[in-house]
Amino acid sequence: MATDLKRENYSATIDGKPVDLFTLRNGRGMVARITNYGAKIEQILVPDRDGVLGDVIQGYDGIEGAMGGQASMGSFIGRYCGRIPDGRFTLDGVAHQAAVNSPPNTLHGGQRGSRFRVFDARQLDEASLELTYVFEDGEEGFPGTLPLRLVYTVGDDNALTIAWTAVAADRTTIANFTDHTFFNLSGDLGSSILDHVATIHAGRYLALGDTGVPTGEMVEVTGTPHDFRTPAALGARIDADDRMLALGKGYDLHYVIDRPATGTAPVLLARFLHPASGRTLEVLSTEPGLQLYTGNFLEGKTPRDVGKGGTLYTKHSAFCAEPSKFPNAINIPHFPSTVLHPGQWTAGSIVYRFGVA
Repeated sequence: MATDLKRENYSATIDGKPVDLFTLRNGRGMVARITNYGAKIEQILVPDRDGVLGDVIQGYDGIEGAMGGQASMGSFIGRYCGRIPDGRFTLDGVAHQAAVNSPPNTLHGGQRGSRFRVFDARQLDEASLELTYVFEDGEEGFPGTLPLRLVYTVGDDNALTIAWTAVAADRTTIANFTDHTFFNLSGDLGSSILDHVATIHAGRYLALGDTGVPTGEMVEVTGTPHDFRTPAALGARIDADDRMLALGKGYDLHYVIDRPATGTAPVLLARFLHPASGRTLEVLSTEPGLQLYTGNFLEGKTPRDVGKGGTLYTKHSAFCAEPSKFPNAINIPHFPSTVLHPGQWTAGSIVYRFGVA
């Protein structure tokens, strides 16, 4: 049985702002716990096929773990998710240099992207939480003031929805958001996820260069270990002789969704099943792509990878399914644009819908 996280373990003041842990519930027993440090989801409790609640995401027992552990774990990622080569991009003819934090690249918004920031928080009701943060002009080398509003909602369909809006307040800027929750549907957060069965509605993926940045080439998945159009276990082909798998030490690849959303309603991107427990996860989003990551850099290191209840998070003990616009789109003209001009808004959503099979 999963142990409830304690709110007092997340009570802190960081950068002069109060940090807390917020609990969202629906009427069916589903629980989600979120801290406003990094807008991190720290716990999701959902039932298996026998109705037994289990914790299906990796996280930490308190704020010290959240700050000192895996930086992306559970975080909302901004202002720009993924890698930017050498941290360089050009907007309106002006060259910009973002903070390089994963040499030689900028990763997930720089040295102190949103995953390291304290959001202003307001619980709207028992099932929803509002989080806001303003990216300042020049923060991490990115131009333009960018106010961001998030709303996390737990629905009666056992879905957690993350909806965002942001606006370029004064200058042309770039924005690309995602969520970086680490899932293990078994409820045993230290166990392997290689038995989880994945379905991803994508016929192409983005080829990567040697430093893990998309080159602009879109590759057909047919005949490769990256074809999840027919359900397959995550571990079935993870050791195949494949350059992309070798580069990422497992799956760490962005898929081009076959039927992306054409409006504001999210569409189904992927589905995951843990056969033994029967738990399922459907990932829906407004975004055109999906990053699949199989916890390749979880290493069981102490104290960084010591999670809830003292569980050791080891390689392949979680997977991430991260909807977003294409990484490095700012440098690849034929990718959908991530540029926002002054006064221009962007909005999107990610839905994690849990069920049983």
